[in-house]
Amino acid sequence: MPPSVNDDNSFLQLAERLGELEVVIGPKAGPVIEQVRSGLLEAMACRDRGDMSAALAAIQRAMDKLAALITELDPQEASLMRVVAQHFTRALGAGLKGEAKEAVNVMKHKAGDPKDDEGNQW
Repeated sequence: MPPSVNDDNSFLQLAERLGELEVVIGPKAGPVIEQVRSGLLEAMACRDRGDMSAALAAIQRAMDKLAALITELDPQEASLMRVVAQHFTRALGAGLKGEAKEAVNVMKHKAGDPKDDEGNQW
């Protein structure tokens, strides 16, 4: 059974909310949004298999694509997103789960979700 937002997974929630960007940017964003969504789902599948290295790489690729898309709207926001995604990847790779969680919360807030992530999926 595929994962769902009900699993209380921040990245799945982010993947679900990406459609809101398509509304703001327009239909040309659709293919990139789908690539980002697929990348986040790929990361979750890698994590579930225990392949954290591949999960981190998938998240980084997805966030890079998202940042490139956001560059069209706001280059400064895109730069911030890249920094936050890199911080998340480094923190998680170093086992700093608290810092990784903070980065997830920044990403969620930027995507429009005011709630902090209380779970610890990583």
